Amino acid sequence: MNLILATNNKHKVREIKEILGERFSDIQTMAEAGLDIEVEETGKTFAENAYLKASTICKMTGKAALADDSGLEVEALGGAPGVYSARYAGGHSDEQNIAKLLGVMADEQNRNASFTTVLCLCFPDGKTIYAEGKTYGRILTEKSGANGFGYDPVFYSNDLNKSFGDASEEEKNSVSHRARALKELLKHFSF
Repeated sequence: MNLILATNNKHKVREIKEILGERFSDIQTMAEAGLDIEVEETGKTFAENAYLKASTICKMTGKAALADDSGLEVEALGGAPGVYSARYAGGHSDEQNIAKLLGVMADEQNRNASFTTVLCLCFPDGKTIYAEGKTYGRILTEKSGANGFGYDPVFYSNDLNKSFGDASEEEKNSVSHRARALKELLKHFSF
């Protein structure tokens, strides 16, 4: 069975192929499938955004499509930045997003946070499967490490006892929200 990934993010692609590679005969990115579109994320939840992307790609290609929406949820901020994580500071700059988060959290004692991923897998016959994964930690007061992307340098992982910025890619992937969601997804079907 073929699968189109509603992403061209090489970090996501590598992780998805590692976990789902045995379940699908051919896994392609949107670019590899000849698609050059960006589906607007207008949903108010991770699940809504994942569905928008997966269903659009599935309808365009006639093949199974997998999409995710992920974000950082900070307890003291009522779950923000949440679905707006990538554009929290108004643009798409990791540095600006981190600076805004650290500024907002400067005097905050409760620094508990989690990363969440919701996956949506749409099939041409209309079947849709969702899976969610979370990883827990806290927001640091300053950046630590240069690995990863997004908020990784300011997210201290409870599982790893270090920031995602200080973790190797293998360490992060072993406890990541996306890996947990992918493993949850595998429980929903068998072939």
